[in-house]
Amino acid sequence: MTQTIDPRECSWDVDGLTLAGLAWGPEDGTPILALHGWMDHAASFAELAPRLTGCHVVALDLSGQGHSGHRAAHATYNIWDDLPQIADVIDQLGWADCVLLGHSRGANISTLFAAAQPERVRALIALDSLVPEPSDPEATVTTLRAFIEQTRKMKARAPRTFPSRAAYVARRQEQGNSRQTSEALADRALEAVAEGVRLRGDPRLFASSAVRLSQADVETVLRGLTCPVLNIWGDAGLLHKRDKAQGMVRLARDVIADYTCLEVAGDHHFHLDPDAAERIAPAVLTFLARVT
Repeated sequence: MTQTIDPRECSWDVDGLTLAGLAWGPEDGTPILALHGWMDHAASFAELAPRLTGCHVVALDLSGQGHSGHRAAHATYNIWDDLPQIADVIDQLGWADCVLLGHSRGANISTLFAAAQPERVRALIALDSLVPEPSDPEATVTTLRAFIEQTRKMKARAPRTFPSRAAYVARRQEQGNSRQTSEALADRALEAVAEGVRLRGDPRLFASSAVRLSQADVETVLRGLTCPVLNIWGDAGLLHKRDKAQGMVRLARDVIADYTCLEVAGDHHFHLDPDAAERIAPAVLTFLARVT
């Protein structure tokens, strides 16, 4: 059974920005805050969210992406910068706690938030990621250099334009996304301009983080997860492309008390495929019925 497919537009004022989002399902349903991946947006949950019957799914456009505002000139887009804004959105929704549903970078953000604010998170559902990959400590100075240089470069760069929506879709396909994913993400990612269409995303999102988590940091975060965790990976996604991802799954099995790991047919954006969304929705609902 599928809930109403057409989502409701919503917005919140946070840190002087307007953060936008999409909502599906009854407002008295199980509260789920959905966080998208890097340079995606709330519509990445357009296939999965309507299939989560009985749930109130609110998908956020993280700042600088989708229809949300860009941060001030002095601000950054380090992964932890999103955490206080997420807390503000949860407060404005009137939720004492909620389920976090994250994809890719959004899954990493969700894990960090769940570890740091366990009283606000009933359960965590992480799609094709779980936690930021640990960095080699010897790369610290190199990372800082990249952060300085790339942030200055991207601050001066105008958002990328394309002659047409089709050109944007073709570019995403060249970068490894399926045509289906590229089409599904196009509309909310773009705005019309005289030259054609322009990316809404803040170019500073392409800059390096200032620092990255170490192996010890990652282990501390995973040990800090007290809520039940459902971790779903695509068989053609990141799990079999990055050795560190498999290491994180092994560590999660060892240190998280209630951890379930599933693998489904699909690529990194499997949740945007209607067939895959239809397959994983029952697993998500079964998990939620058990833990909420």
